[in-house]
Amino acid sequence: MTKLLLATIAGLTIATPSFAQKAGDGFLFQEPNGSWTFRGGFAVATAHSDIFGQITEQLTLDRADFSSATFGTALAISVSPRNDVVFDASYSNVHRASEFRDWVDNNDRPIQQSTSLRRIPITVGFRHYITERGRAVGRFAWIPARRALYAEVGLGMMEYKFDQQGDFIDFQTLNVFSDRFVSQSWTPVAQGSLGLDMGLGSFTMLNLEARYTWSHAKMSSDFQDFDRIDLSGMSVTAGLSFRIF
Repeated sequence: MTKLLLATIAGLTIATPSFAQKAGDGFLFQEPNGSWTFRGGFAVATAHSDIFGQITEQLTLDRADFSSATFGTALAISVSPRNDVVFDASYSNVHRASEFRDWVDNNDRPIQQSTSLRRIPITVGFRHYITERGRAVGRFAWIPARRALYAEVGLGMMEYKFDQQGDFIDFQTLNVFSDRFVSQSWTPVAQGSLGLDMGLGSFTMLNLEARYTWSHAKMSSDFQDFDRIDLSGMSVTAGLSFRIF
């Protein structure tokens, strides 16, 4: 019985660290209440509305020119072992110089202008972890998983600003004039994403995420002859997440 007891204790002593190493880096004394993420990456704008069609036809711009770097943050609050409510905000802004492709002024100089597009979606969403993000061991320990895959959906509002300024052509008179055209407002937005948390330690994770955002907005009176502007796009980001208690 003594040998059996010693063997059992030895087995448990060896098995517990082995499980901890397999499941994650170390353990915590309680399950986290959520996480805070800071991320950065690249946002690809679809730019499929007629405003983008016209300016890419007339100016030395392509639809890809409206893609840019993006930055964001998210606060996730756990409501169950695999589900979070997420408050999210992102920012992307692009500024491009251009000129008319087929026209010059009376001095044979390029007719130049600049175009910028800013997008700031703010959403509240629901995140579901497809795989376990950790496991409780007894009453006083929680072991984080090395990897946790999740899917997320969100709804909210996007603040956008489309701005053009410089020299333009009046195609009725062929005169060149200087002006500025701005369309700026808030509009509804929806988004869906697939992400992966990878443990870097007991409190820190590497966050990788791919996200698609759907949004269109009515343009201001400066662009009254145009349909709704397409603000949708795909983004891929990486960042750090910190567990909170």
